[in-house]
Amino acid sequence: MTKYLQRYNIVLFMDKVLNKKVFVAMSGGVDSSVAAALLKNEGYDVTGVHMFCWEGCENNEDKQDALCVAAVLDIPFLVWDFKKEYREAVFNYMIREYAAGRTPNPDVMCNKEIKFGVFLKRALEAGADFIATGHYVRRDKTARLPRVLTLSAGAPTPTRHSRGFISLFSARDTSKDQSYFLWTLTQDQLKHSIFPIGDYLKSEVRELAKKFNLPTAEKKDSQGLCFVGNIDFEEFIKNYLPKKIGQVVDSFGKTLGSHDGAHFYTIGQRRGLNLGGQPRPIYVAQKNAETNILVMANGQADPILYRSELIFSNANWTAGEPSRFPAKVSARVRYRQPLQRATIFESGRVIFDTPQRAVAIGQSVVFYLPAEVSAKEDDGDKMLGGGVIRT
Repeated sequence: MTKYLQRYNIVLFMDKVLNKKVFVAMSGGVDSSVAAALLKNEGYDVTGVHMFCWEGCENNEDKQDALCVAAVLDIPFLVWDFKKEYREAVFNYMIREYAAGRTPNPDVMCNKEIKFGVFLKRALEAGADFIATGHYVRRDKTARLPRVLTLSAGAPTPTRHSRGFISLFSARDTSKDQSYFLWTLTQDQLKHSIFPIGDYLKSEVRELAKKFNLPTAEKKDSQGLCFVGNIDFEEFIKNYLPKKIGQVVDSFGKTLGSHDGAHFYTIGQRRGLNLGGQPRPIYVAQKNAETNILVMANGQADPILYRSELIFSNANWTAGEPSRFPAKVSARVRYRQPLQRATIFESGRVIFDTPQRAVAIGQSVVFYLPAEVSAKEDDGDKMLGGGVIRT
């Protein structure tokens, strides 16, 4: 049985996926809406699930939008409450990290513990074969056909590479690629996960939403903290951590002013410092939770803002641990950063070919095949794994 979406020349072979049950995490945004629509059109038995993870979100606009999309697609719609799990695994982790003077990554933890943790577990218990999300990432990269829309959901039985691993690859839309936030995923999680929009540009996703008559086609992308939303983060975090007045100094030790607590700031931060009158923009370059002192860089070129090395821990090798160390890789230390050449050592030490700006302890370092491999091999944007920056 074959179905054609003639406007985009998409051919969907539905006979391969009939009766395969997929629970789609439907946030109420356009990306997860299109993910659900693509899977239904391919022949999957799709159920939409909206998750509540924060107090006060039970009847918000996102839930209503997700419900409307499910109605248009004529699919079952469930609402699952994970507020307790989110607070324990994500929110409390975030507060602990800030209190310790580190910079947490709640999006990484949310993916690990909620979307591919308790949501996946509950979906499988409810009879699902897979879960699907609206992440911009590709699993076992399909042939790339630039400017042509092709379905990238993957076969119901995961394709494995010769070494037996399911791999993740950067999204076709590099400006939206979310592989950075998925380095903690395990093979067991990946074999039950589908990423339908990884081969699409964002503009193409919106066009598909219009084609499917989805009410979220023009909805703006969500911003802010995972499952909490667009908030004044500085004010939000001050509700949970105490104010602790401390000194702000420059790289020469000159006092520039005071701050409300080193734990409220992150490396590389420029805004919200309340230090007017400076001859050039200043950035947080160092912070010390014990002395409660912030050291500022004088402009982006100040050497104090850069690091050539780091140590990481909590390693997870999504594509399998490198066969030998030291290993040449490409890496990034923050979301959307262009990939940087680096060398990993077995001890967890990473040395970059060029110094990196604003490396923050507690954030993620994520590794990919090195640039020289990317230039020669079709799977050059394969994600290898990652870890947490410790020193």
